[in-house]
Parts: sequence; structure tokens; C-alpha cells
Amino acid sequence: MVKIRDIAELAKVSPATVSRVLNGRGGVSLSKKKRVLAAIAETGYRPNEIARSLYKKSSRIIGYVIPSILNIFLSEIGRAIEEEAFDNGYKVILCNTDESPEKESAYIDMLVSMNADGIIIISNNDSLEAEVRECPIPVVVLDQKIDARHFAASVQADNFQGGYLAAEHLVRCGCRHIVHMRGPQKYISGVERFRGYLTACEKYRREPAYIDCGYDFESGLACSRELLKRFPEADGILASSDMTALSLYKVLCERGTRVPDEMMIVGYDNIRLSTLSTPELTTIAQPVEKIGRLAVKLLIGPARSRTNCQPVSILPVSLKIRQTTKIKP
Repeated sequence: MVKIRDIAELAKVSPATVSRVLNGRGGVSLSKKKRVLAAIAETGYRPNEIARSLYKKSSRIIGYVIPSILNIFLSEIGRAIEEEAFDNGYKVILCNTDESPEKESAYIDMLVSMNADGIIIISNNDSLEAEVRECPIPVVVLDQKIDARHFAASVQADNFQGGYLAAEHLVRCGCRHIVHMRGPQKYISGVERFRGYLTACEKYRREPAYIDCGYDFESGLACSRELLKRFPEADGILASSDMTALSLYKVLCERGTRVPDEMMIVGYDNIRLSTLSTPELTTIAQPVEKIGRLAVKLLIGPARSRTNCQPVSILPVSLKIRQTTKIKP
């Protein structure tokens, strides 16, 4: 195995000079730098990243810890995180917890032992705050309220605004009986979207109606069938996510219900599938790219240095009007 001393002998410089070149530090003349780089190329030297991370207390690694890798929305955020991290010289490790507190804790411990530079996490586990309180590396949490004493920062979309915009749009389309497929109340997203929906119902004098639902396709199927039994008068539905909106559309097609003529649907998230379906889905667009990139910027910037870090960032959402809603004549 080629070592720094071997590079130094070949380039006729000191090991300290080789180290300075490898770490991008100054104080090395151009001629010496060229000799070092030539020696590295000739020998095929690769630095020992584990040893380097121990020495620098930084592995240039960020952990992305999520409850389900099957959640397309979380995968799209993950892509934005990876792109921003890579652009800044970091790599991302994806950790799928399956909503298990034990797996979540194990992944956090693993990332700490790897000298990861920080963790970006989405979690609904009650033990998260206690785990983070003892965590020696910065943690940015997505889609959750935080105690600023324990978390470095929080990034979330304006879910209240999203719930309100969706319900208001259905009202303006002429819907009289608007039902909300309410997202899990263990997530702040579910709580705030429901609150926005209720506010719109109160303003426009619509009787609130809801049924609890998850964010995944299978949950949406079961919820949709129950909703149509319980609320046969429904003419507009605000889904908990785009995936549950698509499952609702499937059930409506099975029943022969025409969308949007007999039933209107508004999804939530604006995942790529929302424009690949037929009809294209009217939905609330979360700023996925901004959420992911901001989380990384906070983590490697002010959160890492623990200076001038804004504890909570709430990003605006927008309504994307497509083919599952229309203004009634």
C-alpha cells in the first residue's frame, strides 16, 4: 500500500508538504505541488478516508434518515439533498428506519461513529428529541416542530397554507361537500394541513368532513372506499398526498365516477407522478428542491458552526391547477 512517505520520497519533498497538497492547504510552491501531484498519479495513491476523518473529525458524509424509502416524496427530497451535498464536496448515506425507533437510534449511532458531519432526519418517534439531545453532531429535522436547544434547525413547507389553498380551490370550483383525507396527526404536516382545511371551511361556510388516512397508496385505497361509503354526497376531496389522490382516482374509476365532472380531487406534494397520470392531478406543490438544498446548506454552514442559524424555516407552497378539478358553470 502506497503511503504519504512514499509519495514524499518520489517527489523529493517532505511528508508535511504532501499532506498540505492533499488537504488543499497553502504554503507549497507551484513546482513542489506539481511534483507531488505527478507522484500521486504515478503511484495511484488513494488517501485513507477513515484515518483522515478521525484526524479531521469530519468524513464529509451527511446522513439522511427517513421512515420509508417507498415514500416517493421523501425520495425526491433525498435527490435534492444529494445534489446539494455533492456540489459542496459531501456524500449522503440513506438510512431507512421503517418507523422503528430501534432502527432510527442504531442509524444515528452509526453516523456518529462514522464522524458524519450531520444528520437530516424525518421522524415521528417520541424518543427522537432525547436521542438528539445527546447527539454530538448537528441535526436538521424536516417536517416537524423542534426544541431549538436540541436540534440545529428545522425546515418545513407551509402546510397550513397548503390545506387552506386546496380547500379554497375546491370551493371556487363549486364543490359543496368537501371531504379531507386527513394525514397522520403524529406529523406536523397532517396537523397543519387539517387546520388549514378547517379554516377554509369556516370562511366559506362548508361543513367539515374528514377521514384519517396515511400518505401511501395502499392506505389511500382503503381510505377511499371507506370515504365514499361514509360521505356519498362528497363532490370534492382533498387527499393527504398525491399517492392517496391517485389511489382515490383508481377507486372512482372502478365505480364509474367521472373526474372532474362528478368528483374533483386535489392532491398534495406535486411529485413527478402527478403530471404523468391521466388526467393530470391538481395538487399543492411543496418546494422539494428548496427544502432539500436548504437543509444541507444549514447543516454544513451555520448549523455546523452553531452560529447565526435560524431555528425554523417555513417555505411557501403553491397550487397547481390541472385536470382533476374545473370551475363548474
